[in-house]
Amino acid sequence: MDSSTEISKQPPPQQRRLPVLPWKTRITLFFLNAVTDASRRSDGTVNRRLFRFLDSLSLKTPPNSNPRNGGVKTSDITVDTSRNLWFRLYVPPASSATTTSDSDQPLLPLVVFFHGGGFVYLAPDFKAYDDVCRRFCSQVPAVIVSVNYRLAPEHSYPAQYDDGFDVLKFLDDQTHLLPENADLSRCFLAGDSAGANLAHHVAVRASQSKFTHLKARSPAHLYILQTHTHTHMYIYYINLRGVRGLVAIQPFFGGEERTKSEMELAEVDAIVTTKRTDWMWKSFMPGGDRDHQVINVSGPRAFDISKLDCFPPTMVVVAAFDSLKDWQLRYYEWLKNSGKQAYLVHYPTMFHAFYVFPELPESAHLVSQVKHFIHNHYCMSQH
Repeated sequence: MDSSTEISKQPPPQQRRLPVLPWKTRITLFFLNAVTDASRRSDGTVNRRLFRFLDSLSLKTPPNSNPRNGGVKTSDITVDTSRNLWFRLYVPPASSATTTSDSDQPLLPLVVFFHGGGFVYLAPDFKAYDDVCRRFCSQVPAVIVSVNYRLAPEHSYPAQYDDGFDVLKFLDDQTHLLPENADLSRCFLAGDSAGANLAHHVAVRASQSKFTHLKARSPAHLYILQTHTHTHMYIYYINLRGVRGLVAIQPFFGGEERTKSEMELAEVDAIVTTKRTDWMWKSFMPGGDRDHQVINVSGPRAFDISKLDCFPPTMVVVAAFDSLKDWQLRYYEWLKNSGKQAYLVHYPTMFHAFYVFPELPESAHLVSQVKHFIHNHYCMSQH
């Protein structure tokens, strides 16, 4: 994966149409769009009863600590009952893990995942996200922690960021709750849409914080000692704060400006519209403006990450039929201009949140790209 990868040229969106999608995908998109639109009230509140109705249709998945045929084990762990802060833990079957060269105990990267939904909707036990995390867990493989953070408008900014970071601190303090082979020294953050926004800001906080176990090692210098018969090589390591990598899948960023992609894809995007995103931003930050640094993350009021030595390498996923792609591309360029490692993965025929639809071949491809990114940066920290 090349950090200098650029997007291939595409015809103007107004000359293109969203490729024909499978019927299953189209029906699901129609249903989800209809329910989320109907749930938004003019006073800025959400009709949560509609989503309880969805629960009755088996769109929520309970944890399963004893899966059949040695599948992924899941359990729900409470962090703070007062704010309903919990996470779903995914542990892959033993056969998925790779064994280190110096031990019989398989070590696995830890991935802290934040779901999408515009900061307003969805949860880790929503079937589509449960399925996604199971795929990451078994195919990377990795131990996955999928966070149930508080939602707007009932809980506005910065509740979501506080919840995300507090889970990271909880994992660092309560290591006994994780499987023994979860490697906290090689922790990754990941998320899609609003969850990718959240993951970015948790990464910023983590880069400025101290942890006990959640540390990555980096070689500081090489020392060679020669004797009459042998040459001894020693590598000295330093402990770095923060995490090993960040996977930002179609991050939900915005601003007061209407970008070219927002205007050109207004009638094409399968999920995102400015009417929906404007409403979500107002729910997320009442009284604020969309050029706030946590929304317009690479804008004129952006937090300066160039001085954060421990800000992790970042994989940015963009799709051609996503109205938010211009904001995502600006984020990618901003990371590079801030002196950070950034890797761009582009899908020229896909739309926002495409990867939660396993019937699409691009979904499987994205999982493989995430696996590649995590393995590259996981192995780099082992040498």
